[in-house]
Amino acid sequence: MGRLILVLGGARSGKSRFAQQLAQACSDEEHRSVVYVATAEAGDEHMRQRIERHRRGRPSGWETVEAPQNVAAAIEATGDSAAAIIVDCLTLWISNLLLTGGEDFNEDEAQVASREEAILAEVAALIRAARKANACVIVVSNEVGMGIVPLTSLGRIFRDIAGWANQALAQAADEVYVMWAGLPQRIK
Repeated sequence: MGRLILVLGGARSGKSRFAQQLAQACSDEEHRSVVYVATAEAGDEHMRQRIERHRRGRPSGWETVEAPQNVAAAIEATGDSAAAIIVDCLTLWISNLLLTGGEDFNEDEAQVASREEAILAEVAALIRAARKANACVIVVSNEVGMGIVPLTSLGRIFRDIAGWANQALAQAADEVYVMWAGLPQRIK
């Protein structure tokens, strides 16, 4: 059975770098490769540069799988061949799923509840895939509940879904770390 690790933290807290260190340690132990499941999409120049910076920061031998929406399927497809799988990052993935069909979806209660339910079902599928994988699955996620209350309804919906997803992953995870200014703190 797979080992599931959640790495939480704020922006620029060192989450991805720490996840890479954990993955490298798993790879060294198992003498198998690392798969990096990237959820980001280059929607603008700033994001393109961030993606490129992340790519340059990974060892050249690691495989990258682009999965802006189908993360569980990406884990299932690579879960037996890799020693470690990094999913970076959960909150970008949630944003991709939330905005499927556009930013201006009708925000009535039934539609919001349906979107929340669908996304949390995808999170549950990610957890199941991680558990079935013969790999250490490391999920990177932003802690979004400690900042300001978003001004927009869409921002608040995103924050709530991300919080629930982080809770579900933390509950299911074997290990949970929170990053503080580049320093990992193991909380589970």
